[in-house]
Amino acid sequence: MRKTQKGFFIMSRKAKRQLETVLFSLPAIILVCLMMYLPFVLSGYYSLTEWNGISKDAKFIGLQNFKTIFVESGDFLSSIWFTTRYTIVFVIFSNIFALALAVVLTKKFRAANFFRGIFFIPYIMSMTIVGFIWKFIFTNGFEKLYEITEWNLWNYSWLGDTKLVFYSVAFVGVWQSLGFYIVLYIAGLQAVPKDVLEAAVVDGATGSQKFFKVTLPLLGPSFTTCIFMSLTNGLKVFDIILALTKGGPGTATNSVTMQIYKEAFTNNNYGLGSAQSIVYFLFVLIITQLVLKGFSRKEVDL
Repeated sequence: MRKTQKGFFIMSRKAKRQLETVLFSLPAIILVCLMMYLPFVLSGYYSLTEWNGISKDAKFIGLQNFKTIFVESGDFLSSIWFTTRYTIVFVIFSNIFALALAVVLTKKFRAANFFRGIFFIPYIMSMTIVGFIWKFIFTNGFEKLYEITEWNLWNYSWLGDTKLVFYSVAFVGVWQSLGFYIVLYIAGLQAVPKDVLEAAVVDGATGSQKFFKVTLPLLGPSFTTCIFMSLTNGLKVFDIILALTKGGPGTATNSVTMQIYKEAFTNNNYGLGSAQSIVYFLFVLIITQLVLKGFSRKEVDL
């Protein structure tokens, strides 16, 4: 920027571009701060208070809410245990099945594109709608199947038994998200260089050796993406539980997000709910960072 004889300032092209970039980005930055960071800061404040969400004044109580979480109430810790188990099952089975189906669907046969679309349809559906559909299947649908076949498999209370309900919820979660991970793995498989696979065949590698020794290591970026996405989806599970069981029977399927929702919006204890959300945020942050570091070290560049 330089000053003319009349006292006006003339900006260089580089300065103009930088100013334009800032002006165009500013509305988005302000919106992100208002929609994401401001609620997070307010949650930190309300976690130190006793507030029902209605009264104008929130009573400051220090760290009492955090003491309640870890000492006085076991509901939050039990919800973390359920969420951890669900996430482990969800990550393992969604990635195993998605990779297996992706390998099959990358083969050249007539119905490959058709099956890709079929597997992807549940993912584009609302999770709440999927939950209500499967709730009907687990109750009325299985009851009709039992009347027809008289197989005891259909006579179990899949949503009413405290042991079986976990597997029911996990199954629906994996089924709904499978198509998304299939697409990611198909993209990774198609990105594997053909000359590398041909070189492995020339060296005498069998089909299984070619897959496990060549293809799998080159799928490192796809693995990292799918593991991270399935991990975050497992940790934030909420809508499927709300539609299927509402956390029941009892607290058998009470996830952390469901526990925070109940505490804040059902019990009207926004202070304790905010404290639980802060604790869970730190828990998720640590887990995701450890997983990302572990998988990024094992990636193989194409």
